[in-house]
Parts: sequence; C-alpha cells; structure tokens
Amino acid sequence: MSFMFRSVARIVCEAGGIAKAGPLMKELGATRVTIICDPGIVALGFADQAQKSLESVGIAVQVFSDVAADPPQHVVQQAIDGAKDWKADGIIGLGGGSSLDSAKLVALLANSDQTIEEIYGIDKATGDRLPLIQIPTTAGTGSEVTWVSVITDPDHLKQVVYTPQLMPDIALLDAELTYGLPQKVTAATGLDAMVHAIEGYTSRTRKNPIADGMAVTALSLLGKNLMKVIENPGDKDARSAMLQGSLIAGMAFANASVAAIHGLAYPLGARFHIPHGHANALVMAQVLRFNLPAARTLYAELAPCLIEDADFASDDEAAEAFVRRIEEMVPASGLETRLRDLGVTEDSLPEMAEEVFTKIYRLIESNPRDMTAKDIEAIYREVY
Repeated sequence: MSFMFRSVARIVCEAGGIAKAGPLMKELGATRVTIICDPGIVALGFADQAQKSLESVGIAVQVFSDVAADPPQHVVQQAIDGAKDWKADGIIGLGGGSSLDSAKLVALLANSDQTIEEIYGIDKATGDRLPLIQIPTTAGTGSEVTWVSVITDPDHLKQVVYTPQLMPDIALLDAELTYGLPQKVTAATGLDAMVHAIEGYTSRTRKNPIADGMAVTALSLLGKNLMKVIENPGDKDARSAMLQGSLIAGMAFANASVAAIHGLAYPLGARFHIPHGHANALVMAQVLRFNLPAARTLYAELAPCLIEDADFASDDEAAEAFVRRIEEMVPASGLETRLRDLGVTEDSLPEMAEEVFTKIYRLIESNPRDMTAKDIEAIYREVY
C-alpha cells in the first residue's frame, strides 16, 4: 500500500484557549494579523477576545467580518485584497467552516500574485502562505486540519482548492466557543463531522490505515456525544469530545477523501444556500442505504462506534444496524429532512444530479458503490 499522510504541525486543545491566540501567533513571527470571521462571531464577542489576545503581545489587528456561508468568491477576494493592502503578515481563521476555508485562501493569496481562479484544482498554488492559526467555533467541518478549501464561484458552482500550503500552522480548539451554538447548528455540524469519518473510512480512492484509525476514533467520539450536546447544550465534556472528534475526522477525510454524500450536498449549498452540514444530513442516510450492498463489511466494522455493547451475529446484521442508527439519528437531531421544506424546487433535481455526475465526479469515484446520474436523482427524489 502506497499513501501520503499530511497533518497540521501543532494542535492546542484547551478550554479558554482563545486567550493564547496572541502568544501563539507571536511565536510564528507575525506582527500584523488579519482575523477572518463572520458577523455572528463579532456579535458573540469572539473576535474581540482574539483581538485582545493579539494586542496584548503587541500585534496589530485587522478584522474582516464579512464571510458568508458557502463563501462566495467575490467575498473571499475582498478579504484577500484587504489583507494584502493592509500588509498583513499573519492570518487567523475564527468561526465555522466558511471562515476557516476563507482564511486559508487569504493566508495563501495575500502573499502571492496568483488569482483564485488560477489555483482551483489540485496543487496549482505556488509560493508560501502567511502564518495561519485556525480556531473553529463549531464541531463539524474539520477545516482547521485540512489543506482543502471550498468556495462558491460566480456561476454558483463549488470550487475546491487542494494544496499543501493550505495546511495551517496551528489548530486551536477551545470548547468554550461552542457552548452557545443553536441546536440546529450543533446538529448539522456534528452530522457533517460524522460523514467525514464514515466517508473517509469507506473511500475507494485514498483509504489508508492511519486515516482508518482516526475515522474510527472520531466516529466513536461523535456518535456517542452528538445526542448528548443536542439534548444538553451545556454538557462541557460532550462539547469537548465533539470538537476533538470533528478535528480527528477532518484529519481522516483529508487524507482519504469524502464521497457521494458530499457530492450530493454541494449543489444544495451552492444553489439553495442550505448550510453544508445540513445538506450532508439531508442525503446522509439515503446514500448509506444505497451503498450498503457494496460497503457491508466496512459498515459492520463501524457499527460499534455508534452502537455500544452490541453483539452482532453477522456482518449483515451489524451493517444493517449501523445504517438504521443513522436513519434514526438524522430526524432525532431536529433538522428538517425534506428538500421541499428548505426551498429546493422539484425541477432542479435532474439538473443537480447531472451536475454532481459530470462536474463533481471525483467524489462519486471515491464512493464505495458506483453511482449513475439516475441513481443520484433517485436519492434526491427520495428526500424531496
């Protein structure tokens, strides 16, 4: 087996750890730092906490707080231009996946003459990025430990940048930043992280033993704690476990790939602005059910992560129990489960299916079972 495994250089996990943002950035040699976040992060006071920590060690701070969900290319470009004009020499990503993905591109392109369009794809970037610390405020995307960034182009298509320079210097996990998340955000991001672990473990293209071990660990943490934080948002131990599980799942999928669940979710976000984690949750159970004939052994291996102390008589029984557990968790999370309830139009279903099959086929290739455009449309219709 041949594979390459990349990892973030340093992970700092500590409640209240945002107070260390300044000293950590100073260690990286930065003197002028741009914080990339969204308006909600400013309203919660998290951007101010990071700014005070940076200023306490003599670092000048610029805050760009206009990040939007499924970050539009033009907004990311504004952040790049602002950081470049301000002569930033360090970047902090603070928030959910959209802020962290945007921060990666700002750190890279504020130190480059390349355009965003020139680096779409795999290994298209040249040069080095600015020092980068990623601070997630949701337990979901794992973006703080990946070298992937996903944004939405002017044609409302998801564009992906894969390049090693996007891997941050430090991932800073502070569970206190997740305590006040609304239930639906907690549910959507938690299910997103579970998808990362499951798809990383079952990937056909870059599956490897290191990622496998991480996927199992991550899914155990996530599966045993997601309902706890939904039912009791103040459960600090469960919140910390979710944040750690999200990070570990991020490391797993970044080195193994995601697959059809993500593929079917992308147009839902780009066209209808359904948050990424929720988009994954909408098709998660149906794709797993579709994959069951081809992924039976792998799903059986994952079943103990979600079902404790079970004594399965066969792989068939374990795999069925695994898929059934997911089918129960998604509606129990409190999320809407029908596309029609989230503004998706029925006439868009064939178009989205064709888009996934033709323009996002790399993710279908990683899926444990082959899929056609008709299969994809059938899944959309099942959840419509």
